[in-house]
Amino acid sequence: MEVYLDNSATTKTFPEAAELAAKIMREDYGNPSSMHLKGVQAERYIRYARETLAGLMKVSEKEIYFTSGGTESDNLALIGCAMANYRAGRHLITTQTEHPAVLQPMHYLEDQGFEVTYLPVNGQGVISLEDLKKAVRPDTILVSIMHTNNEIGAVQPVAEAGALIKRVNPATLFHVDAVQGFGKARIYPGKSGIDMLSVSGHKIHAPKGIGFLYVRERVRIHNMIYGGGQQKNLRSGTENVPGIAALAKAAEMMYADLDRDVEKLYGLKEYFISGLSRIPDVRVNGPAPREGAPHIVSLSVRGVRSEVLLHALEDKGIYISAGSACASNKPRTQGSATLRGIGLEKDLLDSTVRFSMSVFTTKEELDYTLSVMYDMIPLLRRYTRK
Repeated sequence: MEVYLDNSATTKTFPEAAELAAKIMREDYGNPSSMHLKGVQAERYIRYARETLAGLMKVSEKEIYFTSGGTESDNLALIGCAMANYRAGRHLITTQTEHPAVLQPMHYLEDQGFEVTYLPVNGQGVISLEDLKKAVRPDTILVSIMHTNNEIGAVQPVAEAGALIKRVNPATLFHVDAVQGFGKARIYPGKSGIDMLSVSGHKIHAPKGIGFLYVRERVRIHNMIYGGGQQKNLRSGTENVPGIAALAKAAEMMYADLDRDVEKLYGLKEYFISGLSRIPDVRVNGPAPREGAPHIVSLSVRGVRSEVLLHALEDKGIYISAGSACASNKPRTQGSATLRGIGLEKDLLDSTVRFSMSVFTTKEELDYTLSVMYDMIPLLRRYTRK
């Protein structure tokens, strides 16, 4: 039996999205900047995608910019915004538990002379709004807070944060990394005070290499790619039409029955956590099941290194993660910023794995995973002690 429980790293593409991308590559392959019929046909797919994504978030179509994915969207939002607005101030705010696609640009901006405040989180991975209020200053030009943490599933109070930021300093811009939240929650930037929002396609059953950045109209942001001037000069380069259309199709499908799908995921998550409680000396990290993301379970197994458990489960056809796939190239001595941020004990930092589900996950797959773990973990602990 094969069980894929690494959906926070990437997802299986919806067949409908894959078929649409394949059709465009075979038949409607024109350059959307071309003036002939093939170009016009390609441009129609981009228009369809903008209309679809804008409708899901209740924003304007002209506020959607297509990118190669979440990392590019985050970099464009943070660096582009900082460089465009530095005369108004050089203070930025983020959290200690952001994805590397946010933390690394923040470190780069510090090297460029910006000051960054890193907000701490509580044991459930959630920031304090009071800390945020105290951190916003007259020279704060940007706040970046992720919607859903990719490692432990903590969901930040984004709407409350957006309202607070605008009350304290209406000129401060608010960016949200929604890579793990989009498709699992309804996100309306206009209602939440969000000025920029990053999304990645391969987290919602679209292909890899496609994403988008929402940028509220009149927000000043510098481009980082120069070339043909596509997408109003903000992101030059011939648009990835098959990916863009597939992204819109996948988003459409994710939101078609969102309430039903989220409820199913929460039910599976609670069932899985209940089963994990039968294993001695394990800890589920992050918020209570219904207070966090519906699809992520972070588990620390005392006495078993995460990579050992990962490969042992892999041998049984079960695929999980030892943490954020995007952070796997960092030196292991650094550990997870998220796990350190929630105060996880040192001996558990390298004994933590992530299970992440999708709309394709079944109860039978979780039963198989639990049965394997019941037999495997005592053996791995015995081997580790030797």
